[in-house]
Amino acid sequence: MARFAFIVPPLTGHINPTLSLGNELLKRNHKVSWISLDPNLKDLLPEKGQAIVLPIDMDEEGKNKIFDHARELQKKKVYGIDSLKFLYEEVLTPMNSLMMDGIENALEEIKPDVIISDHQIFSGAIVSFKKNIPYATSVTAPASIKVNPSFPKIHEWEGEQVVAFQNKYGISGNVRLDCSELLTLVYTSREFFGEADLPSHYKFIGPVIAPRSQRIGFDWSKLAKMVQNRPKILVSIGTTFDHTQKQQFFSKVVDALKDENITVIVVSDPDLFEFIPDNFIIQKQIPQLEVIQHMQAVICHGGNNTVCEALSYGIPLIVIPIAYDQSFVSSCVTDSSAGIRLNFNRFKASHLKEAVHSILTNNLYKNNAKMIQRSFEMAGGVNKGADYLQTLVKN
Repeated sequence: MARFAFIVPPLTGHINPTLSLGNELLKRNHKVSWISLDPNLKDLLPEKGQAIVLPIDMDEEGKNKIFDHARELQKKKVYGIDSLKFLYEEVLTPMNSLMMDGIENALEEIKPDVIISDHQIFSGAIVSFKKNIPYATSVTAPASIKVNPSFPKIHEWEGEQVVAFQNKYGISGNVRLDCSELLTLVYTSREFFGEADLPSHYKFIGPVIAPRSQRIGFDWSKLAKMVQNRPKILVSIGTTFDHTQKQQFFSKVVDALKDENITVIVVSDPDLFEFIPDNFIIQKQIPQLEVIQHMQAVICHGGNNTVCEALSYGIPLIVIPIAYDQSFVSSCVTDSSAGIRLNFNRFKASHLKEAVHSILTNNLYKNNAKMIQRSFEMAGGVNKGADYLQTLVKN
């Protein structure tokens, strides 16, 4: 039996994959702890998992600012290259500074054999390195490790931020520690990521999609009453857009699909719609994992979670990205020919209608989505991830 410790930021998309991976380690009779600033961490963990919520040694205003910025980042209210500067300057650097002492104290308490630190919590890597504890990296946002050949300076700038932080906390030199040279787990498949040149310690285990603990109702009876043999499409754009942008976006969706022989399920506030066509079902929240299995296509903003959920069931996509990582994920979709990309600022209802018809009638997209689905399955998921982590335990 070994002791494993996950170090995670207070962001749902970063915590969720570790819950499934940690649960698998618990099933193998290991001890597993999670270290985070998230005050709700205890409620998320699998049975027998240990939560260590770090104290926040700052005034209430500073504390609220950190969490507000993290939520703002998660909602993608900052777009393009500015989102990257915002990420490091307003969120990651202050958050990592805030967590440094707490991580060191927590590791002294639990004395783990192996640490798994999120790629954005590089303070976890620094403390692990100083204490000579084997550590792996958990990469929940694959865009962060992809070098865009069109913008190589972006990756270089990111590295400079990490190295500067390391230097500040006593790690000399220019070698980044945020992605472990022992093991870096990436939650996608190599085929979908599209990168062949990464070192062998980068292990692609496929998306780790944890079942939702929250029960959300859905009008399944209404869906059943609609024409059964017509295609069904999910439209899910998360919290990406502000109120006005959402209204404009959904207006185009309605114009494109209101008269089509298609059932359209939209995740949105119904109040944003001037009228709701008969072939539409609109709910603020849906049980997306359950609903998505019944769809023939998904329209989304290119968020990693929704894209991976769709492709895990072999469902092709229409992606309409805005923010930095959404653009990367959308490029993965189109590079693998598993979907169609539209430009958010320029697409019209007619473009969306044409894209929907192409997705539904051209088997190329469905076949390639199925190919990516198989690549996810072959990557091995939590079982393979747990196998890799166990190799780091010193005998």
